[in-house]
This record gives sequence, structure tokens and C-alpha cells, in this order.
Amino acid sequence: MIRHKVTITNPTGLHLRPAGIFCNVASRYKCKVEFVYDDNISANAKSVLSVLGACVKAGDEIELICDGEGEEEAMAAMVEAVESGLGE
Repeated sequence: MIRHKVTITNPTGLHLRPAGIFCNVASRYKCKVEFVYDDNISANAKSVLSVLGACVKAGDEIELICDGEGEEEAMAAMVEAVESGLGE
């Protein structure tokens, strides 16, 4: 299991379109991909509804967690997606 904190940089946070991109990246990997927000909200990064339900806004910090086969590749892809603004 690996963990990495990132800040949501796109101006609208994780609304529908960026959440879809976020989930598509996570779904490319076999490992479990999730994130923790605000120290108590956990979300499955492969589920759009779970990501949207976390209500992550611009400037918020999340902790990505990848666990299982290909976890390092998954983490690198997730960090890159978030840092590049998730298409915005």
C-alpha cells in the first residue's frame, strides 16, 4: 500500500467532468485506488458517485491510496492527472 497527498488544482474541484477523468485513470489499474479527504471522508476513486459524494473543491488536499498489483504505476498516473488539472 502506498499513499501520496495531492492538492486539487483545477478551478472547479472534482465536479462531474474532472471526476469522470479521475475515475477513468483509476479504472485502468487492477489495484484498489481510493482517497481520503478531510481526514474522515473515504472515497473509491473508481466510482464517479463516490468521488462526487466527497465534495472536493479547488485547493483541497486529498490523500491518494493505492493498494495491490500495479500500485506504483497507478499512483504515478493519478498524481499526474490531478497535477495536470484533470482536463481543465
